Amino acid sequence: MLRDNVYKSPAPMSVALTEYEVIGRRLPTETVPEPKLYRMTIFAKNDVVAKSRYWYFLQKLHKVKKASGEIVSLSPISEARPTKVKNFGIWIRYDSRSGTHNMYKEYRDVTRTGAVETMYQDLAARHRARFRSIHILKVVELAKTEDVKRQYVKQFLAKNLAFPLPHRVTKSKNLYLSKRPTTFY
Repeated sequence: MLRDNVYKSPAPMSVALTEYEVIGRRLPTETVPEPKLYRMTIFAKNDVVAKSRYWYFLQKLHKVKKASGEIVSLSPISEARPTKVKNFGIWIRYDSRSGTHNMYKEYRDVTRTGAVETMYQDLAARHRARFRSIHILKVVELAKTEDVKRQYVKQFLAKNLAFPLPHRVTKSKNLYLSKRPTTFY
């Protein structure tokens, strides 16, 4: 039997992501004094995780390790208009128990990082995919409504969209009323 003071459950994980632009290169040598720069946008919790993910992807794509390379620039990217609702298309590749899968998802959010956070939660819920097994290939803001493909996002694009409140309770200052209130319209 476990007691409250012996076993503590882990704290819930909060995924507050930030979008970083990371620029790095191979270390300069005598043969190549100015190596090629590689730029990536990485979604991570902090700059340490962003650098780690950068080296992970750069090692796979261009055979550059952290030991033989350097980070030239690391800067967070902020949203231009964080109060406007936008549609985002996200291309991902993730590893499941049965293999590697490519996927395209659409989300509706006010920021790119919000859409990516929703995507991580969605893949964890629907496909049991972990953060480390998900690779974001591309995140694009869908400017036109014709670009939206998924029905679960299209339903919010109607011109006469309304969210009716069918069960309204009217407030009265009187403690007792002569008739029973009707709450359905």
